[in-house]
Amino acid sequence: MPYFDTASAAPLHPVARQALVASLDEGWADPARLYREGRRARLLLDAAREAAADAVGCRPDELVFTSSGTRAVHSAISGALAARRRVGGHLVVSAVEHSSVLHSAAAHEAAGGTSTEVAVDRTGAVSPDTYARALRVDTALACLQSANHEVGTEQPVAEIAQRCRAAGVPLLVDAAQSLGWGRVEGAWSLLAASAHKWGGPAGVGLLVVRKGTRFASQGPADERESGRAAGFENLPAIVAAAASLRAVRAEADREGVRLRALVDRIRARVPELVPDVEVVGDPVRRLPHLVTFSCLYVDGETLLHELDRAGFSVSSGSSCTSSTLTPSHVLRAMGVLSEGNVRVSLPLGTTEEDVERFLAVLPGAVSGVRERLGAPVTAAPVRTEETAAVSLVVDALGRRCPIPVIELAKVIGDVPVGGTVTVLADDEAARLDIPAWCAMRDQEYVGEQPADRGSAFVVRRRS
Repeated sequence: MPYFDTASAAPLHPVARQALVASLDEGWADPARLYREGRRARLLLDAAREAAADAVGCRPDELVFTSSGTRAVHSAISGALAARRRVGGHLVVSAVEHSSVLHSAAAHEAAGGTSTEVAVDRTGAVSPDTYARALRVDTALACLQSANHEVGTEQPVAEIAQRCRAAGVPLLVDAAQSLGWGRVEGAWSLLAASAHKWGGPAGVGLLVVRKGTRFASQGPADERESGRAAGFENLPAIVAAAASLRAVRAEADREGVRLRALVDRIRARVPELVPDVEVVGDPVRRLPHLVTFSCLYVDGETLLHELDRAGFSVSSGSSCTSSTLTPSHVLRAMGVLSEGNVRVSLPLGTTEEDVERFLAVLPGAVSGVRERLGAPVTAAPVRTEETAAVSLVVDALGRRCPIPVIELAKVIGDVPVGGTVTVLADDEAARLDIPAWCAMRDQEYVGEQPADRGSAFVVRRRS
């Protein structure tokens, strides 16, 4: 069964498995002790730190192991903000950061600090100029991912790091998605990553604080990991994480070229095979193994179940696949379609045959979901000017996307060119998907108006 969701968690690399088993026998003792077993454990820990530091491109004494990538992010943000409290309490993040960064920003604001979210373009990329304008004299820390977790777009980290350094602001890079593919270039100050993203075991994160960066660990003091990660080290998992990082990096150039070609095939073929699809993310500056696309008139959760039944494990940023029932903050920030969103992230070793089978299965899965939802197969019939109403109201209150968009598509032909359709909806995803439908269908999105319940989304027929 092809597993196409390595952006969530990569399968355990064979090297990680071997290192984990071996270190269970050799690395069980306390590396802080001076007896034989402790010294042996310390040697393993030091070797793992050196290997990880070499992969990151930092000094071994700048890197500590944490219990997860999320913990590394939280510790990096709290420690950097605390150390620069005298400078100010302003935090800068991009609008498409991982939830761990945005949750930290929210906690910072709740404690009395301030933060600024920097907007992105439709590919999910931040402009260095726009990011630089968000920096202020009281900015204590800036955060930027190296590559987006949902759409794979790579960020201009080196350029923004240069702007941050010129402004005297440390930059934290979330490198969870990209570190397995290569070092993060530029004069960044802090870095966080997570081993399960590159084929290491879950429960191991990396936190790097470069020399000269002010940092004050929060919480009770602890003697381990330079005081930056409390608790007994999970040495077998750490050894396996470092070994697998070195192994995947040795394969990265060759596999990156091969997987990029497979992803290019998916990017090109999906719009040919499936009508009404938007492929999102930067087509060039992106991770080599990841592609995301959204399908009009499709319930994302149902589509994922259909693909699962066909033997393919993929994920989604659609609102219907989350417990919050709100669109992905990444897709919302990009202003792209969230309906029927599918993220495909290929693991090392994916074959052409696996990709071709996926492309063969996808059209039938999408058409089956659309048929069950009553989506229009072709454009709605156009009424004559004599019989067409100048405006129509569609009541989609209490109905989740894509239903409001489907109902809009069914009736747009019932108004003349210049006429309007008003969709009443209380699903948060409609705020994103109705404008996206207009862009894909060359119709005019007039805007959103308040209603007794939910909102009124007004669309003017342009063609």
